Amino acid sequence: MNTAKLIGFNYPLTPKGKSTLNPPPPWYYSSDFLDVEFWAQPAAVASLLPNGLEPDPAANGHCNALFYDWQFSGDNEEYLDPARYQYREFFILVDALFEGRSVSYCPYIFVDNDAALARGWTQGYPKRLGQVFQTRYYAATSKAGPALAPGSKFAGSLTAAGQLIAEAVVTLRQAVTDPSLLKQKPVINLLHVPRLAADKHDKPAIHELVENVPSSVKIEQAWIGEGSLTLPVCRGEEISDLAPLRCGKGIRASMAYVVDDLKTLKDLRN
Repeated sequence: MNTAKLIGFNYPLTPKGKSTLNPPPPWYYSSDFLDVEFWAQPAAVASLLPNGLEPDPAANGHCNALFYDWQFSGDNEEYLDPARYQYREFFILVDALFEGRSVSYCPYIFVDNDAALARGWTQGYPKRLGQVFQTRYYAATSKAGPALAPGSKFAGSLTAAGQLIAEAVVTLRQAVTDPSLLKQKPVINLLHVPRLAADKHDKPAIHELVENVPSSVKIEQAWIGEGSLTLPVCRGEEISDLAPLRCGKGIRASMAYVVDDLKTLKDLRN
């Protein structure tokens, strides 16, 4: 009998566990990000919501598009392996209601790193691979990049499978002095694990609403201004159904938080 133990948090599971895509939680994140609020057709937003979530009539199609430039680590200084644990990300959050509570739901998200892809699927984020870029801020500013100052512009772009999926620009106006402007709704995801067995294609192993539970959230160097976003029509993509009717505020800031928990809200298989 083979009594060897295979270990690892994500695939692959191996005797030493060194090859696993991710260490076990807690997971530590730091990032610079851009956030553009926008309004899409309410019917397009409603069509994306899974069972258990309802459209928020007061939101009137309100969404957020976000670009992140991340650094990640577990408990063993994984950040010293930057090729593996740095990545960039783009995603959209749409406003919704869960049992009358105002929440956000993530229908689309793209990353450029397989470890981040695996962490996302573990949390219910429907991550896909893409190429994500955003303007960076450096303390030694020059004409190579913007300062954190009124009038400075920061851009973001996403391509996937050879197509331009999203572009955004945030123009800074002032530093954020009101913390309520940075408050984020709880993020609810659909955690879905299908079965390949021939008679169980419509009977997933897991199909449930889950709430992400970040802790020790910090936001620094936050600036606010105007945002713009375009979501071009692309072959084989539906994200452009959320094309902005109008855009609102734009934010550029730095963020850090810890992930070590996931709350199951509702099993949708029942």
